Amino acid sequence: MLDYIYDSKELFKRIKNRSSLDNPEVFATVMNVMRDIRADGDKALRKYTKQFDKCDIEDFLVSDIEIAKAYDDIDGSMLGIIKESGKNIREFHEKQKQDSWMWEKSSGMKLGQRITAIDKVGVYVPGGTAPLISSVLMNVVPAVVAGVKEIVMCTPPDINGKIDCKRIVAAVEAGVSKIFKAGGAQAIFAMAFGTQSVPKVDKITGPGNIYVANAKKLSYGYCGIDMIAGPSEILIIADANANPSFVAADLLSQAEHDVMAAPILITFNKEIADEVNIEIEKQLEKLPRKSIALESLLTYGSVYIARDKWDAISVVNEIAPEHCELLVADPDEYIEEITNAGAIFIGEYSPEPLGDYWAGPNHTLPTGSTAKFYSPLGVYDFYKRTSIIKCDRSALKKDYKKIAAFARAEKLDAHANAITIRFAEDEDE
Repeated sequence: MLDYIYDSKELFKRIKNRSSLDNPEVFATVMNVMRDIRADGDKALRKYTKQFDKCDIEDFLVSDIEIAKAYDDIDGSMLGIIKESGKNIREFHEKQKQDSWMWEKSSGMKLGQRITAIDKVGVYVPGGTAPLISSVLMNVVPAVVAGVKEIVMCTPPDINGKIDCKRIVAAVEAGVSKIFKAGGAQAIFAMAFGTQSVPKVDKITGPGNIYVANAKKLSYGYCGIDMIAGPSEILIIADANANPSFVAADLLSQAEHDVMAAPILITFNKEIADEVNIEIEKQLEKLPRKSIALESLLTYGSVYIARDKWDAISVVNEIAPEHCELLVADPDEYIEEITNAGAIFIGEYSPEPLGDYWAGPNHTLPTGSTAKFYSPLGVYDFYKRTSIIKCDRSALKKDYKKIAAFARAEKLDAHANAITIRFAEDEDE
C-alpha cells in the first residue's frame, strides 16, 4: 500500500511533484473567469454558478430568514460542538494579539510601530463532498480577535441553491458579517474586485481546489491573500513503540482529503512499516471515502526507512510537511531540531484531527514545503503594521550630512536635498 523508499532524494522528488498551479488549461479557465467577473460582476457570477454549481441564484446574500432556518435545522449537540470549538480557537488566538509600541531611541528621536486591523476580509469555505465547517471557524475567529470590522464569507451552494445549516451557523457563531452563496474561482474574484452584490475586500483567506488556488494567486496585488494552499500532507515519525493501528488511522485521516494528499511514514525498520500497511488495508475497507484515500495512498503514500533519528529529522526539515506527528519514545529529542513544519503533534494521543477541530491552534497550514517560509494562519495575518518616525531638528542635525551622503551615493539628489534644505541656514553661516 505504502511504497518503501530508502533514498531520501527519491522521496523528495515524489512528494514535491504535486504542484496544482502548473496546469495551463486550468490557468486559462481561471483567467477567463477573472476577466468576466471584473467586466460583468453579478451577471458573470450567476453564469459561472449555473455552469459549475448547477443552480440558478438570484440573490447571493444569505438572508436573515435562511439564517433563522439554519438555527432551527441544526442538531442541538452539533451547535454545542461548534460553540465549544470556536471557544477553544478564540482562546488560543487571543495569545497572538499584538500591541502598538513607541521607543525613544535618543533625545529628540522616537520610533515605533502601530498595529491596526485590516478593514475588510473575505473568507472562502469549500462545500462539495467535504463541507469544511471547521475552516469557517479557523479563518473567521482570528480575524475577529484581530479586530477586523467586516468579514464576508463565500461558500458554494448545492444544486438547489442552498447552503447547509452547519456552515451557516458556524459562520454566524464565528462572527461573519455577510454570507454569500458563491463558490470556486468566481467567488474569489468577486471578493477581490467586488460585484454589485459582493463587496470588494482587502484580503482573502481560506482553502480550495486547484481553481481556487489559481484564482487566489491571480488576485494577489488587487488584495492580499493568506497563502497558496496545495494538497494536504501528513508525515509521521514512528519508532518500535508506536501503535500500528494509530499510525495507519492518522495516515488515512489525510489520505481521505484528496487524491493528491501525501501520507508519509518515516520509521527505522521495515517490520514496523509492514504492520502499518496491514492496518491500513483493514481500516481502508471501512471508509466511505475509500476510493479517494486509496488513490492518495497508491500515488503518494510512502514509507522512508531512516538510518537514525538525525536522518529522520533532516528528511522532515527538507519536506517541511503541513502536519508532522511524533509517535516516538523520546519526542523532546526531535522537537527542538524540527524547524520546518506547519504543526507538530506530540505523542499517540495528539492525533492530527485534534488540531483540525478542537485544540485551538489554526488548522490553515502551509503545504508543499512552504512551511520553510510560511506560518499557520493567525491573528497576525489580519494586522497591518505602520512604522512611526518622529525626529526633532536637533536630532536630525546630528546625522543629516551622513543621510545626504547616502542619498547622493545612490544618485538621488532630490532625496539629499530633502534633508539638507532643512539646514541651509546653518551651512550659510
